[in-house]
Amino acid sequence: MGIEIHAIEYYLPDKIRTNDEIAPLMSGWTAEKIFDKIGINNRHISGNNETALDLAEKASRNLLSKIKNIEVECLVLCTQSPDYLLPTGACILQNRLGLKTSTMCFDFNLGCSGYIYGLAIARGLILSNTVNNCLLVTADTYSKYIAEDDGGNMALFGDAATATFLIKSSSKEILKFQFGTDGSGANNLIVNGGGVKSIYNQNVFPRLSMNGPAIFDFTNLAVPDLVMSTLKENKLTINEVDYFIFHQANKFILKHLRNKLKIPDEKFIIDIEDYGNTVSSTIPIVIANKQNQDIDFFQNKTVMLVGFGVGYSWGAVILKM
Repeated sequence: MGIEIHAIEYYLPDKIRTNDEIAPLMSGWTAEKIFDKIGINNRHISGNNETALDLAEKASRNLLSKIKNIEVECLVLCTQSPDYLLPTGACILQNRLGLKTSTMCFDFNLGCSGYIYGLAIARGLILSNTVNNCLLVTADTYSKYIAEDDGGNMALFGDAATATFLIKSSSKEILKFQFGTDGSGANNLIVNGGGVKSIYNQNVFPRLSMNGPAIFDFTNLAVPDLVMSTLKENKLTINEVDYFIFHQANKFILKHLRNKLKIPDEKFIIDIEDYGNTVSSTIPIVIANKQNQDIDFFQNKTVMLVGFGVGYSWGAVILKM
């Protein structure tokens, strides 16, 4: 018995932030230079009263409209921009979606590796016969953590939510995972403020801080080893993988990793221009877009998914689709 992605959908907020809006905040940069460097033209931004949970609900409703005859048994929400410290957002989402009260629901807090971890959680719950299916939701609104004069982070991040429905399968399979963690890099991508640690400091606001060079160095070291160890664990080579979908951090990092690993261009999917870095949602957005263009795009294909970022945290898996 295997596990398959039965359906996948996403939701993007209506507001769009363009390079023309961001360039004046970045000394010496133009809209064209931003695109040439990071490969992003537009990113969708949540409204003032629109939260990650709102995006999650809309993505989930898009998916539930496609699986009307299947009852969801488990709802897992990955977010780093929760509406509340408590209760868990998945509980609120269960009620909004009208799911049965016997549904298992919980959140977990991870960023750019979150989709890989979520697939591992869903796979484990289904293969252990704890549940028969799982709705994995990713949702984040990093834009709410970015200062109004922080053009660098504005250029990278967009808001989005995705919903993936996983079920048992006789023909498709999620193969072996590889994971990694290095908390020594926590301060290199962090939101200071908003948590209990800052509760008594009224001058600390939730603001995203990123050490770009340190993140690049981490990625350059961790990701190639992650890819090769995942291939080895699954007894495969790069030539035997049909497509590679990495976390869509930015074009510069993606092309660097593709070249370092010597992955052929035609196997390496980049889809970031109109969304930006949507954190845990980048990988499922790529999958959904390819399937929207051609429902059989991944049919009978071997696909590697690779997530990496804040934490530091990283993970990869191979799917037989």
